[in-house]
Amino acid sequence: MLTHLTIRDFAVASATEMEFGPGLTVISGETGAGKSLLVDALGFLSGLRADSGMVRHGARRAELNAAFDLADAPAAAEWLREHEFDEDDACLLRRTLRADGGSRAWINGRPATLAQLGELAGLLVEIHGQHEHQALLSRASQLALLDAFGRHAAELADVAAAAHAWSALEQERDALSRSGDPAERREWLRHQLSELEDQPLEPDAIQALLADHRRHAHAAELIGACDSALDQIGGEDSLDAQVQRVRAGLARMQEHEPRLGEVDAMLESAGIQLEEAASLLQLVRDDLEIDPAGYEELDRRLGQLHDLARKHRVKPEGLAARRDEMAAELDALEHAGERLQALEHEIRAAAARWESAAEALGKARAKAAEKLSRDTTALISELGMGGGRFEVQIEAQDRGRPDPQGAERVEFLVSANAGQPPRPLRRVASGGELSRISLAIEVAALGLDAVPTMVFDEVDSGIGGAVAGIVGARLRALGRTRQVLCVTHLPQVAAQGHAHWLVSKTEVDGATESRATVLDGRQRQEELARMLGGVEISREARAAARRLLAEVD
Repeated sequence: MLTHLTIRDFAVASATEMEFGPGLTVISGETGAGKSLLVDALGFLSGLRADSGMVRHGARRAELNAAFDLADAPAAAEWLREHEFDEDDACLLRRTLRADGGSRAWINGRPATLAQLGELAGLLVEIHGQHEHQALLSRASQLALLDAFGRHAAELADVAAAAHAWSALEQERDALSRSGDPAERREWLRHQLSELEDQPLEPDAIQALLADHRRHAHAAELIGACDSALDQIGGEDSLDAQVQRVRAGLARMQEHEPRLGEVDAMLESAGIQLEEAASLLQLVRDDLEIDPAGYEELDRRLGQLHDLARKHRVKPEGLAARRDEMAAELDALEHAGERLQALEHEIRAAAARWESAAEALGKARAKAAEKLSRDTTALISELGMGGGRFEVQIEAQDRGRPDPQGAERVEFLVSANAGQPPRPLRRVASGGELSRISLAIEVAALGLDAVPTMVFDEVDSGIGGAVAGIVGARLRALGRTRQVLCVTHLPQVAAQGHAHWLVSKTEVDGATESRATVLDGRQRQEELARMLGGVEISREARAAARRLLAEVD
């Protein structure tokens, strides 16, 4: 959810900071005070194209910052990880708009494109009332909401799994069909494998061959080094003889210094190690010989390996893997006819599984569409659009190939007034109607879409009285499952908020400035009284404000 919003030099706001919590937060203020700046700021933080007209007069740039808590936004957290913008559990969006028309964006302090900003913001906040920011206008989002409403996760998973299985089998069949003349390819593979199978290609065998080659190449040097070392260890003035003389010299002194006994033990051990080293050296020396013919054979074998490696464009250590790949391909080609026949059967079976799963999903969608249509229509009527109707239209898709999303798509249709034919939701023109219809859909679906923060602007346009109270109550109910922010001019709606912000304008140094203030109990009562009674707040208006607050559950 949105936790913090900072606005600087944006429109008529020089510096505004707002903190938000869960539930319903209402924002009120006099006409022209700038109470919709919150919506505008979130719009630009959602990737709207830069508008230099939103930079405060006289400022070089406007700056917008928003912080979100990701506890209720797992999709956004996953997006941050996938795009390498993650920073612990932080989610900070920043956007600057320059007076010359340019703009820049950051996510968690790292430069981001507007497309990236828009993608992430779409997983965090949904703005109702403006066409370009409403996810519900997208048919893909409508289908996702219907599936969430009907709790179709299991059915969707079955359909997607069947579609992906079918697609994998199709790809395998196409690859086999495109392989050309299998007889010619098989002959070529057999020839290549015959060359490879004559050689020891396992990495361990290659390493042993390299070691043997190096030993033969340096045989004379190795023999000389071994002979010299043996003379030094075991000759007349050898290391071993020197150690023994040192021990003899110290033995006479041990009775005067007991610690010399430890030194003697170490020297004794050193003598034993020298004897063992001399024995091993002698074994190595006995195994060494200068063998030009053997070296030539090793050099030939190593040359063959390097030739094969160049031919197959791998390192010598990769020849075994290449051999195994070709052997597997040869085996597949030798049974290609049988595999193609089997694939045809498997593809038909996979298509049948998808048909069955898609049919089950389609039935579940039809049932959910009927209930969502009925519940939303009832809510639209409650929200002051008597005679209005909402329908979820299900359209069958061309079944040319199994689709992971199922066999149908949906379109949300709305008739705002009795006697009017329903039209697609995306073509509803009135911002107020669109906001109330969206509110009805969200309440009916209990906020089951994944976006954690919903912003309603103009939701109470053109309504009042009892309908306004119903709108407010519905917004508060929606706030039990999602964070809801609502810009309003109706006291019946404002009274329902869990928190209340007042946006006011003042004149500072001859310039109009907008400020936002969170209201406590007494201040909130006064603001509701102003909304009820106008500039002159009467005793009756204050009493009515107290009643509105007392009626909230």
